[in-house]
Amino acid sequence: MPDAYPTFVHLTDLHIGNPAVEDDHLYSDTATTLRSILAEVKMLVPAPRFIVASGDLTNRGDAGSYEQLKSIMAEADLGIPILYALGNHDKRAGFYSAMLDRTGDLDKPYDHAAVIDGIHIVVLDSSVPFKIGGHFEPGQIEWLTAELDQHPDVPKLIVIHHAPALDTEHPDLEWESLSFVDTERLRVALEGRNVIGVLSGHIHFDRVSNWHGIPVVVGIGQHAATDVLYLHEGLRMLSGASFAVGTVRPSGLTISFIPQPSERRELKVHTFAGMAEIIKRYETEAATAAAVSAIAAE
Repeated sequence: MPDAYPTFVHLTDLHIGNPAVEDDHLYSDTATTLRSILAEVKMLVPAPRFIVASGDLTNRGDAGSYEQLKSIMAEADLGIPILYALGNHDKRAGFYSAMLDRTGDLDKPYDHAAVIDGIHIVVLDSSVPFKIGGHFEPGQIEWLTAELDQHPDVPKLIVIHHAPALDTEHPDLEWESLSFVDTERLRVALEGRNVIGVLSGHIHFDRVSNWHGIPVVVGIGQHAATDVLYLHEGLRMLSGASFAVGTVRPSGLTISFIPQPSERRELKVHTFAGMAEIIKRYETEAATAAAVSAIAAE
């Protein structure tokens, strides 16, 4: 592979846990999986120019989990930029304080961008608090539009945890993607731009779609693998992980998936009806807890 073609690594759904806290919703040893994958990343030839991690960086969003992630990345000593997106399992305050040493505006979306080796990487935060599906907050689309205007001739790579919705016929499954309304807003914002791809996660299986002429790439991630053969009934989570290597050629984006060894052991099963109840209960309980916390802080 010629060195003239920039390459990068796409990680997603790392779901790193806090080693000091027991977590019944952490189904695999994600820290060991990430360390193994980073060791493979260091073996890639040519070496990647950067890494994107498209959300659900931790499983609980607490500062201790981000400290664990930060430690694992430091141990790997990759020597290349790492661009993080936030997903629904992430918490902005924990991420900002532990990963960026940031003390102010801890509730603001983490939208940012960089130009690396002739690629304009634009990272969007779709992790509205207390929601499992993806949403934008006021001002984010305006920020995106202004950012895309900064380098009009440079190819764009969009990183967002929740992929654009592909099927608006099933509103009961909207939690799997970016909301239908924000999917349309994103489509309009990207229309006519030189967007070579969108990198996402959230659904825990490898999938590539042609979305209005733009490749949308979703990865399994490092926590658990969705059994695609079971999707007609619900979510069956299996042991499994992967990462991807991207190459930007003059003809466009190429993605190669690199699965990790797995016996595909069953970890958890949810029916779609059960998922709907879980989502409703989670969002209600989370919002109530936030309200109580806000009152206590006054």
